[in-house]
Amino acid sequence: MKGYYARKLHSLLGVIPLALFFIEHALTNFGAFEGGPERFNAGVKLLNDLPLIFVLEWVLIYLPLIYHGVYGLYIAYQAKPNTGRFNYERNWRYLLQRITGVITFVYIIWHVFETRFQITLGNVTHEGLGSLMHDIVTQPVFFVLYLIGVVSASFHFANGLWSFLVAWGITVGPRAQRVSSYVCMTLFVLVALMFILSLVAFRRAEFQEASVWIDTVKSVLS
Repeated sequence: MKGYYARKLHSLLGVIPLALFFIEHALTNFGAFEGGPERFNAGVKLLNDLPLIFVLEWVLIYLPLIYHGVYGLYIAYQAKPNTGRFNYERNWRYLLQRITGVITFVYIIWHVFETRFQITLGNVTHEGLGSLMHDIVTQPVFFVLYLIGVVSASFHFANGLWSFLVAWGITVGPRAQRVSSYVCMTLFVLVALMFILSLVAFRRAEFQEASVWIDTVKSVLS
């Protein structure tokens, strides 16, 4: 019974609040593609100007993420995929959900260390995040790793949303589950494309130039 509730909580946290934050993160990053450094920095500033941002980050992001990620690793360890015996779509999605879950968890730890943790240490400011991402993704190996990370995270998010709808009895019956599958896989493609375009945008020279301009202004004001 404890395992049942632990899995339910794992499933719920994957949607509320983590899926909501994932969508918000995709939209904020996509601002880099739509409007360049100004649009991206405006999105970052909007979030960081929220009251009690430190508390909100831990309650709505970090703690749910730690539980969902660690318990997800346990679920992946216990998984018994049967794609060898039954070559069905659901079996492959079951397997991919576990694989992308592990990749996503590792990727998020790395990404948080490279960005948010560096802000905490004082090595970079919120205004310099765009330049930091520029420095990371202009390195070919890191760019490929980021591509793998965002595509894995997008699939894990979208397929997890489909699984949530089934597990919680929201989509009942083959037709409802088939329709929700189409919707969720379309969402996977759209969100993955948004993240990929964001990474491409961060490679633009204007993000490096924006950082130089910000540093110049700060040096003059100081």
